[in-house]
Amino acid sequence: MGASEENSALFPIFVLTLMALPLVPYTIVNLFGAFKKKAAKINCQCSVCVRSGKYHKSIFRRISNFSTYSNLTLVLLWVVMAVLVYYIKHINTEVQIFEPFSILGVEYGASDSEIKKAYRRLSIQYHPDKNPDPEAHSYFVEFISKAYQALTDPVSRENFEKYGHPDGRQGLQMGIALPQFLLNIDGASEGILLLGIVGVCIILPLTISVIYLSRSSKYTGNYVMHSTLAAYYHLMKPSLAPSKVMDVFIKASEFMDIPVRRSDEEPLQRLFVLVRSELNLDLKNIRQEQAKFWKQHPALVKTELLLQTQLTRETASLSPTLQRDFKRVLELAPRLLEELMKMAIIPRPPVGHGWLRPAIGVMELSQSVVQAVPLSARKAAGGSSEGYAPFLQLPHFSEAVVKKIARKKVRTFQDFRDMTPDERADLLTQVAGFSNNESHDVEMVLEMMPSVTIDIACETEGEEGIQDGDIVTMHAWVTIKRGSGLIRALPHCPYFPFDKEENFWLMLADSFSNDVWLSQKVSFMDEATAIIAVSKTLQELKEGSGATPREINAAVKEAIEKVKNGSRLVMGKFQAPAEGNYNLSSFCLCDSWIGCDAKSNLKLKVMKRSRAGTRGGFAADETPAMEDGIEEDEEEEEEDYDDYESEYSEDEEDAKETKSKGALANGSAHNKGNSSGSDESGSEAD
Repeated sequence: MGASEENSALFPIFVLTLMALPLVPYTIVNLFGAFKKKAAKINCQCSVCVRSGKYHKSIFRRISNFSTYSNLTLVLLWVVMAVLVYYIKHINTEVQIFEPFSILGVEYGASDSEIKKAYRRLSIQYHPDKNPDPEAHSYFVEFISKAYQALTDPVSRENFEKYGHPDGRQGLQMGIALPQFLLNIDGASEGILLLGIVGVCIILPLTISVIYLSRSSKYTGNYVMHSTLAAYYHLMKPSLAPSKVMDVFIKASEFMDIPVRRSDEEPLQRLFVLVRSELNLDLKNIRQEQAKFWKQHPALVKTELLLQTQLTRETASLSPTLQRDFKRVLELAPRLLEELMKMAIIPRPPVGHGWLRPAIGVMELSQSVVQAVPLSARKAAGGSSEGYAPFLQLPHFSEAVVKKIARKKVRTFQDFRDMTPDERADLLTQVAGFSNNESHDVEMVLEMMPSVTIDIACETEGEEGIQDGDIVTMHAWVTIKRGSGLIRALPHCPYFPFDKEENFWLMLADSFSNDVWLSQKVSFMDEATAIIAVSKTLQELKEGSGATPREINAAVKEAIEKVKNGSRLVMGKFQAPAEGNYNLSSFCLCDSWIGCDAKSNLKLKVMKRSRAGTRGGFAADETPAMEDGIEEDEEEEEEDYDDYESEYSEDEEDAKETKSKGALANGSAHNKGNSSGSDESGSEAD
């Protein structure tokens, strides 16, 4: 057989090898990740979450979750590999070594008479005159005749016995494992080969490039449309009240693409009646307000009503078609809220600061959407500045239950969390009428809720104090603790139909001027990435300060231990502002839990420059970091916007308490807290 035919027979093996090289390790990694994820239960196990079916993997749900494009492609590739293996194993391979003795059926070294006798016997069986079968003719010509000629010709036989081939010594032959029709470049095969080359080398790359460029021109890296970011950027205002954030949020282009059908009109009218109290309509002019609401773009009306349906937990009233649109809205909500948050805190000219008020409003909306709690429940009521919203995220709780336990002097959510489990059980069973199982559900959710601690240390490298124009370096350790002992966990949110990872936003802001000086997203879901990041950061920092290898290793080891115990390091740099005293607050806001945020009041004192020169400005890609040089100014008191009613607002009593704390040491602050408003611990000397 020719070399080209041998290469053609090897083509399936060549394809199988190319497929197996990436496919096998990719599959192993995916399976390992799936088993690892399955081993650790990081979701809530309360009866409400179990009944919601959110984490219950029935056979149909498992198939549905598995039926993603990547998984189906993976299965298809394995099917193709199995077919190739079966084909290679069972094909009647034609790649044979030319062995004349075996073909004639004689022993190696047979005499001429034995060879002639065998040839005559095979001629009677395969000669065209004796056997009209075309395959017999082909076998006689290509094998029997060639074998007889090779053994009867003295030169050919000598070459075969010496070199293993009738033609003598053979040189090294190389080929490519391609199908036979691609190797025979004649006639129609030339066109097929040309089309294949053009398709694979030109058309396919161009098609992929066009698809990629068209998609990248429309979407950001977070799969959010560029038009959405532009709308969010221009609609975001520094004085945007938390209650008005919804109006900006629904302007996303993704929501505008959700179809509005004529059949949706009647169900949407019913939804409007159910959620009307949450739409911020002026009751004095209710008719005009309703008419104005329905005159909006139909997609905006539909999106807002679906979001309010989630907040008020009225999902049972949705029609089947609206259910699909409802899930689509909630599926898009987390990443759109994240981008909206970025637009709120993005540095804006002329001072290069973000805006605090809309940022807090975005986080409040995110928490309410995830926990399905009305925004109206966040308004201050009774003795609590945070309303009864945090209680509504607990299983079996309602506004009536909150009123019952409030009679027992449990007025804030932090008061409720500070109680011992036995005290809470007695309160819920005796006052609220909970059963033991319901009380146990509440305890399980409280154990899943994080308690946040912020430990900040800031410095001007190589100098004492902070002067105008200095580049200040901040180190902030954000630590979470849970009663369950978990570090990474999914929040309790049975009314949110998708898995939601909890994220935190660390901000340093001036509440008086509404400026966000520093902001950074913090996640506790990926410990390995956090360890790598903290090791690299501390190593570079210590090397720059001239530390010895032993000191570097000790610092890195200590940091890694902190990460494993539930801490994350946030670092950054910012340029010190002009000389003066600044009233600042540090916020660590969670996007999933209500009432688990931490806040501390800080005072920053910037002195007049006495050192020569400045340390240079920011790098364009550097994010400002938490402040160094924290010192309390006893004369200035922090003020808030008069119309700003949020769980982060401070009252006069809090301001007086802050003044009574005394001066903070310049350069560090420690705060531990999960509540907000007047219940926060404020500034504490470390």
